[in-house]
This record gives sequence, structure tokens and C-alpha cells, in this order.
Amino acid sequence: MNQLFPFQWISAAATHVGKVRTINEDAFLERAECGLWAVADGMGGHHAGDVASRTIVEQLAAVQSHVNFSALVDEVEQRLFAANRLMHDLAAGQQPPTVMGSTVAVLLAHRRHCLSMWAGDSRVYRLRAGTLQQITRDHSQIQQWVTQGFLSEEEADRHPAANIVTRAVGAEPLLHLDMELRALEEGDRYLVCSDGLYRELAATELEALLARGKCSAACQALIDAALARRARDNLTALVVDFFTRV
Repeated sequence: MNQLFPFQWISAAATHVGKVRTINEDAFLERAECGLWAVADGMGGHHAGDVASRTIVEQLAAVQSHVNFSALVDEVEQRLFAANRLMHDLAAGQQPPTVMGSTVAVLLAHRRHCLSMWAGDSRVYRLRAGTLQQITRDHSQIQQWVTQGFLSEEEADRHPAANIVTRAVGAEPLLHLDMELRALEEGDRYLVCSDGLYRELAATELEALLARGKCSAACQALIDAALARRARDNLTALVVDFFTRV
């Protein structure tokens, strides 16, 4: 890795309603100019999932560019807290009171590092030297059972409760976000996606498709492959490539 220059990046994103649903409750944000990307997935079965995911994207779309990385991280976090309050208050004011929520996965980049921030089961993956790694850890009942040793990863993928999340923006008065900071390496490729995408494709398929050509080609290949299956949920893929100036 070149130690003298910060990283640059290019990105591509695509979303599709899928084959079953009539409304796309996924939303994404692509703001390469300030190193910010996000995917939000409105919670199926809850009130106005598309409004929930759009509320997140609208909040993050107002984030300013920052010279200091910590300032960018702080603003993103505060805007997600604001989205949480807006959704929670709106849902509580309904008659009868309901729940409005959305998962979110955010990728932030600055110079030679990137940070993943998330709530729920939308994911961030990294492809490095041909090997795929899941960066985020799902906030879900199934993931808790895997962590406790009650289920294997293979059993979790097929479990009927796989889509039950334990954390989401708007679901509770206070939002708790997980974060993970990683150093970048030349040629890193990141994928931010909703669960509708990765539930249709095995990890080996994600790895092979994500490695295809430019980030725009990889992004479309992922969507096309999921649509070739049942595509029971909305699909969103956002791919980011990192490289140095020389």
C-alpha cells in the first residue's frame, strides 16, 4: 500500500423492487464527494417502510463535507439519531400507535481509512485480494443464536426467522449504532447492501460477482443474479472501489 497518498474512490449503486413486492422500501445514498454511502431497508410489515428508509436518506443527504474524519462520523451519527426521533415520534402519534423503522448500513471513507456504521441486518462486505469478508454483524435474533452456538451459519441462512431484526432506526426511543474502523488497502472493494440481495446469493456467489470488472458492472451483476432467483424482497447493491493516486 502506498503510504504517501490518501485513497480515492469511485462507486456505483442499483436498486430493484424484486419480483414479489409492489413497493421498493429500500433506499440508498451515494455521496462519493464527501466519502459517504448508505443503504436503508424499511422494515417489512411495518407502517410506511418506504417513508422510514427515505427519512434516513434525506437526513444523510444533508451531511456536510468535513476535513476532520471524526467530525464527519459525528454528524452522520447525529443525523441518524435525528431520523430515529422523527420516525419514532411519527409512529407514536398514529392512532393506534404503530412502529416505523428501517435498517441502515453506512460506509464512510477518509484518506486511508473507512468506517462502517449500522443498525439492523443491512450489511457491509469487503473484497480484498479476491477474498470476501462480512464486516458488519447482523442485529437479529438469528445472529444471537449463532453467536451463542445454537445455530451454525449454514442453518441461520435457511432459518424461517432470518428476517427478524433486534435493532433498527425508529424502532425505539434511543438508537444504538455499531461502528468499525478499518485501514484501506490498494484495490479494496466494498459492498453495502440490503438483506434482499444477500439472502438470494450464497457467499461464494457474492464473492465471484463482486469481483467482476468495474464497480458499476459488479453492482449490476449482483442485482441481475438476485433477479434470476426468486427475488422475494427489494434488492439494493452499492459498490465502492478504493485506489491511491499513483
